[in-house]
Amino acid sequence: MTAHLVRKSCIPYLIPTMAKKPENKNYKVIAENRRARYDYAIEDDIEVGIILTGSEVKSLRTGQSNIADSYASVDDGELWLTNAYIAPYDRAMFGHEERRKRKLLVSRRELARLWNATKREGMTLVPLVMYFNDRGLVKLKIATAKGKKNHDKRQTEAKRDWGRQKQRLLRHGD
Repeated sequence: MTAHLVRKSCIPYLIPTMAKKPENKNYKVIAENRRARYDYAIEDDIEVGIILTGSEVKSLRTGQSNIADSYASVDDGELWLTNAYIAPYDRAMFGHEERRKRKLLVSRRELARLWNATKREGMTLVPLVMYFNDRGLVKLKIATAKGKKNHDKRQTEAKRDWGRQKQRLLRHGD
C-alpha cells in the first residue's frame, strides 16, 4: 500500500511537461472573406505576399479594408489581386487608389500551379483572409476553388444546420 502512495506522489514529477507556444503579438486579421466558403468549394490554399504603398499599410493598421468582392488572377506571368478595397488614409501626404490592382508575391512554381488550375481546370482564385503575420508583414491567403451550384450550397447549409442541431441535442439531452 505504501508503494502505491509513493508511485502516486511521484507521478507529477515524472510526467513531461510541454512548453506552450508563444502567442504571436503581431498576428492580426485585417479582412476576412466569409462568403467565399459558402459560394465556393475550396480545394487548396496558399499564403502570398502583397505589394502595398505606405498609406495602404497605414490604412490597414486601422482595419479599414474589404476583400469580399475581390479575386486574384494570373496576367502576363504575374499574380494580381483585383477589386480589393483599402480605405484612403486621411493623414497621408501621397494617397492611393482605393480599388487598384495589387501585385501578389508568389514563387514561380506556385505561379505555374495556379495558372494551370485557373486556365486548364477552370478553377477560381479567391482571397480568404488578409492579415499581418508574426513579423508584421501583410499577407493574403488565397484559395483555388470551384464555384458551387445552388443545390451544393443547400447541401452544405443542411449539413451545418444538422451539426448545430446535433450539438444542441448533445448539450441539453432532450
